[in-house]
Amino acid sequence: MIYFCIPTHDEAATIGLVLWKIRRVLEDSSREYQLLVGNDASTDATAEVLAPYTKVLPLTVFTSKERLGYAATVEALLKEALARSDRHKRDAAILLPADFSADPSTLPEFLKRIDSGADVVVGESTLEGETDKWQRRVRHWAPRLLGKRARVPGVRDVVSGYAAFRLVALRNAYRDHADPWLTADGWAANAQLLAWASAGARRVESVPVVELLDRHVRPHRHAPMERAKALWAARKLLTAPPAESRAERPAKPGTKEKEAA
Repeated sequence: MIYFCIPTHDEAATIGLVLWKIRRVLEDSSREYQLLVGNDASTDATAEVLAPYTKVLPLTVFTSKERLGYAATVEALLKEALARSDRHKRDAAILLPADFSADPSTLPEFLKRIDSGADVVVGESTLEGETDKWQRRVRHWAPRLLGKRARVPGVRDVVSGYAAFRLVALRNAYRDHADPWLTADGWAANAQLLAWASAGARRVESVPVVELLDRHVRPHRHAPMERAKALWAARKLLTAPPAESRAERPAKPGTKEKEAA
């Protein structure tokens, strides 16, 4: 089972496109999947856009009346995937942005890497269509601004919001960790999640992804310097993963034996 975890806030213009694209990509596949969307107190027509999709797709929408924030929404969706799955060694969760900037057509490559034994697969982005040079620079500088607690060996783009996780890696990484999992928000939350999940992984790989920023219907939610300051401040909120986290060996394809959740 693949659980697509999609946090959204005021993404009415694009969330439907993302869901339909996922369906199109997987329609010729035998894979079972579920779509988990976290509607974080959207003030636009996100709820109305999502309603008809619940009738034609394996979609569950979790709606919060008060704003939780990106990190809390992502954490809730990943925990839901863990709770629903009884095969953590085989099942995976894919975190996907709702703004349609990262094209879901790259999903087959993520799934291929998971099938070949990777426990964490990171979408490393190349930005296209971004006219603001300072937005590009802040994205490039993000790992340095966040510091060593957010580093993942071999991964350049640690703030990517497009990543796949074998559920056992998340389970192992956070087994003895008190809530909340994520102590920072926004890009910093992505980096913290990747660092912890990678600590619980046997193998981490990356997939090149093109982010088409000209697809953005809404303007940037953060000015470049505001985002840079937030990343710098977040380094104090980040906690390093325990060194002893280890992922278990994935179950062999075709096994019928179920794991305990």
